Amino acid sequence: MKNPIFIWIIKLTAVVILVQTLFFKFTGAEESVYIFQTLGIEPYGRIGSGVVELIASILILIPRTTLLGALLGLGTMCGAIFSHIFVLGIEVKNDGGTLFFLAVITLVCCLILVYSQKNKLPDLLRFKL
Repeated sequence: MKNPIFIWIIKLTAVVILVQTLFFKFTGAEESVYIFQTLGIEPYGRIGSGVVELIASILILIPRTTLLGALLGLGTMCGAIFSHIFVLGIEVKNDGGTLFFLAVITLVCCLILVYSQKNKLPDLLRFKL
């Protein structure tokens, strides 16, 4: 996957989805509060996941840190998807499953980004202080 246009489309798709949810998390929108109350981690989980998603978004956009951001996004989306499957349900407050499907799309984008940068994984595992 060396097509830079395709990779940028994938990056922007993931980032747009991650960033658009920040407004709802940081303003305490009813649906967002409901989700994190149901999970038993309101407000810290809501604000904390928003901060993590913001950091992941920034890292994804910087070519040198895309892999790290994609891994962070991947972990966050795994948590979101597992929460939907095991606690919240696919549909939350009559959203038609929109939040679940956006999490799946973001997860797939992050997987593609990790795969496209798989040659950098060994470097990420070597810590240089």
